[in-house]
Amino acid sequence: MLPAGVTDFFVTKYYDSGMDQLNFKYNGRDSVIIVPKHPLPGNPWVWRAEFFDAFPAVDVALAEQGWHIGYHMVSNLYGCQASIEYLRDFQDMVEREYHLHRQPVMLGFSRGGLYAVNYAAAYPSRIGGLYLDAPALDIRSWPGGLGAGTGDERCWKECMALYGLTEHSAPGFAQNPLDQAERVAAAGIPVVAVAGLADDIVPYEENLKLFASRFRKAGGHIQVFGKPGVGHHPHSLTDPTPVVDFIRRYCAPEELRPRD
Repeated sequence: MLPAGVTDFFVTKYYDSGMDQLNFKYNGRDSVIIVPKHPLPGNPWVWRAEFFDAFPAVDVALAEQGWHIGYHMVSNLYGCQASIEYLRDFQDMVEREYHLHRQPVMLGFSRGGLYAVNYAAAYPSRIGGLYLDAPALDIRSWPGGLGAGTGDERCWKECMALYGLTEHSAPGFAQNPLDQAERVAAAGIPVVAVAGLADDIVPYEENLKLFASRFRKAGGHIQVFGKPGVGHHPHSLTDPTPVVDFIRRYCAPEELRPRD
């Protein structure tokens, strides 16, 4: 019997890895769980906030080491409060029904940064760490395009409607993920981040650079890998090892962290 809220369940293989990919809808939203061939004790997992399977080098490397991968689609909600509650409901379900760990590492790629940081700020005890990659952390920057970035007019209209903003009130908006840096830092949530320094879609200077500065000043642990001359794409690093190592050392459940 399927868990309550789960429909359209079917199983495929995750690439040629031999891992099972559980595909289903949960409360009508597309969802995925990748089951590693040799799960680690406690079932740690990485949770894609957006763009499942895009530039998945870190996801794949961790899955090969025994981590599950999870995803629940809340696209086009831009990290608003409703999306955070949808994600919380999904997390409760996969912990209860699939026995995944209570503190996943959330991956915020591009607009996924809006969800990842807002979720960590709302439910800090339910997140073990964050991996942010070219993250949007200020809706005025992306999708708004009110700074140096190109923005996205359609997405900005959707976003303003969700947040109850207008063109007049939006410039003063101060409830962005960027404004949650101190709260996430105070919760002791470690962050590893990657960004192209020539990104003209989600400018580094308006997003990750400001977040990292505020996070460090609040005493948070963050490591940033900047890529000179690189734009919004490609995401991740050519060799994902530094990100994977950070996650294993600082974000994994205590009992699974490597011992020096």
